[in-house]
This record gives sequence, structure tokens and C-alpha cells, in this order.
Amino acid sequence: MKCEFVPVGRIVGVHGIRGELRVLPLEGGADFLSGFKTFYLDGQAAVPAACRVHKGMALLKLEGVEDRTAAEALRGKELLVRRGDARLPAGEYFDAELLGLDVYDGETGDCVGELVRVDRYPASKVYTVRGVKEFLVPAVKDAFILGVDLENNRMDIRMWEGLAE
Repeated sequence: MKCEFVPVGRIVGVHGIRGELRVLPLEGGADFLSGFKTFYLDGQAAVPAACRVHKGMALLKLEGVEDRTAAEALRGKELLVRRGDARLPAGEYFDAELLGLDVYDGETGDCVGELVRVDRYPASKVYTVRGVKEFLVPAVKDAFILGVDLENNRMDIRMWEGLAE
């Protein structure tokens, strides 16, 4: 599904007393967040004054957030970016873009369900597909994921024996 805005981080806390935000990256690593010139927070543009990586988190200083109290008020909010501003390698997609895709068996062409959830695990992401039954598909290119076509709202997967049971 085409998205104008995609979530890239969640504010999980503050760092220090000068309004620096601790941001958990939702896509890519913490350094991925440092490449953006504008974030969107509650529908409003938020310009970063600084962004650095510390212990796997992005420490983000937004213009207008000057102290710890102002930063604490933002805890739990998601940071979004315009999809057009994000540069992903070819064949990579944001999780939000994949939700709602129709999932097809790559060999038979049969529709087996809809992608309804993306979970992150250390080894790989796992997609939840809901059809007649709900089943999990490891997000491993070529082994399970044969192709993604956002224009046609389609994902082709390899249905290994027992995958949907």
C-alpha cells in the first residue's frame, strides 16, 4: 500500500536536561534517522537540530523542545517521515507499506490471504498472513518472499509444506 508518511521511530524517553529525545528506530538502525531534515510529530513538521547515535538509540534534539519537561511530554509518540524523503535500497520496503498486501502462492498464483502484521525478531522479520487460517511467514527474500509489487498490492511467497497449517 502506498503511504505518504511512514513511521521511522518511537520516542521512548529523554536524555539529559536539555530536551534531547531517546528514539527507538522502527526501520533500519539508529543512524538511518540522522539522514532526515524533517520529521512529522502529531501531523506537524518537526525540524531536528541534532541527531546522534548512543547505545543503539537515536538521540534527537528537535527545534522548540528546549528542556526535559517539554521532551517528557513527547514520550510514546511516533516520528514519521514523508515516504518520498526516505531512500531505501531497491527491493526494500517500510513495514507500513506492506500491511494490507494480498499474499499469493508464487507457484500456483492462488491468493492465500492478506498481510496483517509485521513482527521483528533478531534473525528476521515475520509476516502474519490472514486467510482461511492465520499463519506466519519469515521475511527472508528468495527463500519465502519471492516478490513484492506495491503498485498491484501483491506479495508472492513460496508456500513450503506445512507453512499454512
